[in-house]
Amino acid sequence: MSDKKMQVVFASAEAAPFVKTGGLGDVAGSLPRALVAAGADVIVMVPKYGTIASEYTDRMEHVADFYVSLGWRNEYCGLERLVIDGVTYLFIDNERYFKRDYPYGFFDDGERFAFFSKAVTESLQHLPEGFQCDVLHCNDWHTALAPVFLREFYQGLPLYERVKTVFSIHNIAFQGQYADTILNDILGMAHIPNAARQLRCDERSINYMQGALDYSDAITTVSPSYAWEIQTPEYGEGLDGILRRRSNVLSGILNGIDTDAWNPATDPMIHANYSAADMSGKKACKAALQEELGLEVRDDRPLMVMVTRLTRQKGMDLVTYALDRILSGGVQVAVLGTGDYEEPMRYFANKYPGTCAARITFDNALSHRMYAGADMFLMPSLFEPCGLSQMIAMRYGTLPVVRETGGLRDTVAPYNQFTGEGTGFTFANFNGDEMGDAVFRGARLYWDDHAAWDQLVQNAMAADFSWVRSADEYMNLYHNLHPEIDITKPEPVVQEPEPAEPTAVEAEPAAPAPEPAVTEAEPAPKTEQAAEPADDAKAEAPAKAEEPAPKAEPATEPAKKTAAKKTTASKTAAKKPAARKTAATKSTATKAAEKPAAKATATKPAASKAAATKTTAAKATATKTTTKATATKTTAAKTTAKKPSTASATKTATKSTTTKAAPAKAAAAKTAADKPATAAATAQKSTSTKTAPKAAAAKTAPAKASTSKAATSSAAKATAKPAAPKATAQDSSAATPADKPAPKAKSVSAAKRTTRKR
Repeated sequence: MSDKKMQVVFASAEAAPFVKTGGLGDVAGSLPRALVAAGADVIVMVPKYGTIASEYTDRMEHVADFYVSLGWRNEYCGLERLVIDGVTYLFIDNERYFKRDYPYGFFDDGERFAFFSKAVTESLQHLPEGFQCDVLHCNDWHTALAPVFLREFYQGLPLYERVKTVFSIHNIAFQGQYADTILNDILGMAHIPNAARQLRCDERSINYMQGALDYSDAITTVSPSYAWEIQTPEYGEGLDGILRRRSNVLSGILNGIDTDAWNPATDPMIHANYSAADMSGKKACKAALQEELGLEVRDDRPLMVMVTRLTRQKGMDLVTYALDRILSGGVQVAVLGTGDYEEPMRYFANKYPGTCAARITFDNALSHRMYAGADMFLMPSLFEPCGLSQMIAMRYGTLPVVRETGGLRDTVAPYNQFTGEGTGFTFANFNGDEMGDAVFRGARLYWDDHAAWDQLVQNAMAADFSWVRSADEYMNLYHNLHPEIDITKPEPVVQEPEPAEPTAVEAEPAAPAPEPAVTEAEPAPKTEQAAEPADDAKAEAPAKAEEPAPKAEPATEPAKKTAAKKTTASKTAAKKPAARKTAATKSTATKAAEKPAAKATATKPAASKAAATKTTAAKATATKTTTKATATKTTAAKTTAKKPSTASATKTATKSTTTKAAPAKAAAAKTAADKPATAAATAQKSTSTKTAPKAAAAKTAPAKASTSKAATSSAAKATAKPAAPKATAQDSSAATPADKPAPKAKSVSAAKRTTRKR
């Protein structure tokens, strides 16, 4: 496998946002970006039309100019470069052919796009440095001659030997048929019998698309259903025989939509934003649209819209036939578009004021508002290679009513009233009555079962029509043509942040023992940093002190020992995955080198509060009654109206936890400022490690339930339960030198035996 990226030249007569008249512009504007995200290098070649906005032309950079031979002519060709979203656009500049008010519809279109195809193939020699074309991807008849020119005029050159060609059929109804006189006058191929034979569609005509179907290495269409439909005489438009012969290289890849541009949650052109989780904005959009179009503002009437070219292909014959029935049946209809059926639409708008509206124009902003404000979207196409409108409608929670053909069949799942599945309403035959029935199936569901309607809307909005899936299929197609090139996808980038935590944890559990002596000798630098979590402890004390209250009333000494063991086990369990790795370990392993930094690292309230409370308990027990006068507020609060014995002090402390947790935490913070928490944290490590077998029974459902509480409210639990056992443990640690942690565990056992004797 080669480490080289797949390098693709994408040729199209239009590309959004520069020029767009239909679905081809949307595809050429979105698919190249998705291919770049999938790991390819892409250059898009587009004619430099005079209608391209100055905001783009002013930023273009002239990179090359040369002459293109077209029959007996030598025509100037300039290359203007513009990079947007990681995609390089090269604009073919020739003012005689392309500086016009509209891309198509001129008497010399055959010559204009023959020049464009020849300029694309010639431009492969003038690509940016380091870019060597692997795949030339041509779209529709405007670029159909590029594979023909490449094979007949450029194939022998070393630069072109590796270039494979892909031709995509976006609409087979438009093929580029012209008189055969241009074979010599424009194409210069009359003297090549093989080319003339494969281009000729009858005795006096040639067909640009037919040439691409014969010469391309791979053929695609924009939906799987359309791929097999065009192999039939009904949909093949005279090319079905060639497509059946080349069916081994024919595939259908469904188009996608730009999910960022068509997003009801962020769309700035609609009245109110909404999402599948909160659909309240859609009702506001519907009311605003009804008012804008002059329709009755009523939520009890379903609003159905059409945003389309008003042509027979889009099913306008069926619409004019069934519209009387639909409008008189209580369904509102709004139409946006231009074409051959403008007058019938005006007629119905005048006949049904307040129920029907027609906007005979092209208005992109209004189309967004119509997608967002409608309940249903009508698309009864005679044939539909893919269709984008029905996918956009579903994205906005507007249920499509479509005929089962081409891409409409592949994207809209019919509603099943028994299972609730589906994303819209469909009908099979090109028949006006069937279309009307499908419309009223949707209307009746809207009227009779709004819960089922809402579920259907959720299904439609959950459908995935992004370009990611389609780009992967195109990359697989390119890989089949160039198996030596590895398809690299930038997936590992997403997985990079994950190993960050294990790396930090593995570096931390080192040398827990020798740190306490060093940290006890320097309490001053830690005073301010230990006081920081104390404020949090004060703020959280009233709420968190209530949690351990039911467990803080032991009746006997064994019950206290059991509670202490549970607390130790829960703290150990809580500290193993998080606190011990990030707080306790950091405070012991890194404080010798950077004491303030270690404290800043252990900023979790659970870890800091637990350390501070343990230190308080250690001081309270070590000094016992002799330090009552000079002890902190916690010792005073615990020993007020109590006996000086450790057992009774523990009982009283645990009972008063819920009412005096805030002073205890405040005192804990002050004590932590006087004496570093490192010794307590180290003692806790050794204690929890040595007492793990004894606390095994405590690791049950209650212990697991208290794990999260131990991590968030360790201060309250430390004062409530483990006062007696932990105090004795810390007492021994106070008497034992800090650099000898082993005897501490023995002291814990001795303390427990002493407690049993009591």
